[in-house]
Amino acid sequence: MLNVSAKTDIGKKRAINQDTVFALAEPVGPLPNLFIVADGMGGHNGGEIASQVAIAHFCKHIESHGSILKSGVLDLLTSAANAANAEVFSQSKIHSDLTGMGTTLTACTIDNGKCSIIHVGDSRAYAVTGDGITQLTSDHSYVNEMVKAGQMSPAEAREHPKRNVLTQVLGPNAEMSADGYIVDVEPGSVILLCSDGLYNMVSEEEIKHLINTSQKPAIALVDAANAQGGTDNITVVVVKIEVTP
Repeated sequence: MLNVSAKTDIGKKRAINQDTVFALAEPVGPLPNLFIVADGMGGHNGGEIASQVAIAHFCKHIESHGSILKSGVLDLLTSAANAANAEVFSQSKIHSDLTGMGTTLTACTIDNGKCSIIHVGDSRAYAVTGDGITQLTSDHSYVNEMVKAGQMSPAEAREHPKRNVLTQVLGPNAEMSADGYIVDVEPGSVILLCSDGLYNMVSEEEIKHLINTSQKPAIALVDAANAQGGTDNITVVVVKIEVTP
């Protein structure tokens, strides 16, 4: 059984909320559940539209399949991400005011002790237990590429002026390559999806603490990000894998 809480918030500094969230602990097409965070980018309302279109067409693609692809859940999520990318790209070509719009997208489904994740951009998936918090996805960002190459420390990356420069997003180009992950999940653990408006404001240790102690963790996380300044839109999905009696 899954206990799900989700919230998206404009934050304290932005004029509009360009994040979009989807959280359903019930079947979506052949999947038993589906959780998505998308953080849009683009002038005017482009980012808002990009994240909404991406999630809508991601879900539409999943729903159009009566069963999981023979190659597995991860390939179905990957094909859904590619379909979403094609639609956002198409809309940006049709509407001149949406040229270049794009969005991050981090989505997962949980079944039989496995969490399957598809990811592009710098929204994140974490696993949280009583003992710790682990980042499951790798940011598609300039600073993360520098960290992986040993040219910058994680501490330097957090303060670098180019920390918001992304190397891969969904929508601006006809082709994109999303990362896929399959991780084991145990009863009592938590999967967190979030936009950078959370983790740029709240430390991983505080995120873990709030998830493990709050009755309404999604609200608590958003409140914590706003208390630290709320400089960006904030979106979270908290999925607790309950221990069955």
